[in-house]
Amino acid sequence: MPEEESIDIKFRLYDGSDIGPFRYSAASTVDFLKQRVVSDWPKGKTVVPKGINEVKLIGSGKILENNKTVAQCKTPFGETAGGVTVMHVVVQPSPAKTKSEKKVDKAPKAVICTCTIL
Repeated sequence: MPEEESIDIKFRLYDGSDIGPFRYSAASTVDFLKQRVVSDWPKGKTVVPKGINEVKLIGSGKILENNKTVAQCKTPFGETAGGVTVMHVVVQPSPAKTKSEKKVDKAPKAVICTCTIL
């Protein structure tokens, strides 16, 4: 029975720190990788994802889709045997949250009128 291909991946965060490297099966999905990133997120970071929907993984300059497998996201060129693949992690708050924050920022301001007649 042939051995299943596995890939070493580390995740580079916004501040240059890394999570991993960890070994994943080539059949693992991007959704599974996002779950691992959220569960292993380092304590004390200023930006913390609340769920996998706020995490974007970037590999080879492309945002990876949740339903793709690691094997489908792997670049065929520039690989070294036994090398570690680096995926960049971007935390992007959900759009619903940013819209509600904008409403708070645009709260009505008190208008004070003064008239001077000379």
